[in-house]
Amino acid sequence: MDLLLWRHAHALDASAGQVDIDRPLSVKGEKQAQKMSDWLGERLPKDTFILCSPALRTRQTVSYLNLPYTICEDLSPQSTASSLLNAAGWMHTTEATVLVVGHQPCLSDAVNAIFGMHSSASLSFRKGAVWWIRKRIRHISDEPFILTIQDPELL
Repeated sequence: MDLLLWRHAHALDASAGQVDIDRPLSVKGEKQAQKMSDWLGERLPKDTFILCSPALRTRQTVSYLNLPYTICEDLSPQSTASSLLNAAGWMHTTEATVLVVGHQPCLSDAVNAIFGMHSSASLSFRKGAVWWIRKRIRHISDEPFILTIQDPELL
């Protein structure tokens, strides 16, 4: 299985009275999302299943891919690593490629869970970045490894 974890691109701060989930991308975020979408578009398998948080900034980020995606309530800004990994089907043996567009700290918590790191380990997911993790079945156990980490600022 391939699991791609994509943090939403840079978003505007909430304005007075605005709910966090309604924060849009900034101009910088739009550029980040376009760069990363161009990079992903050249590499994603055609049958990639895309899951997206219901937050506006994640929906705007993924929209630059111009591919169908599913909004998943289990990926909201308050979600847990467990809900993310369950939604993505990480615990199942599959050849699928799943792209998750979500939030911090859930994304880094999911990486911690995949690699058995303590939750106190601090991983930084930069805005707009993608972590591509592959799980191989070796003998009788799963062997996850990081295929690549991409930052839109370096593309």
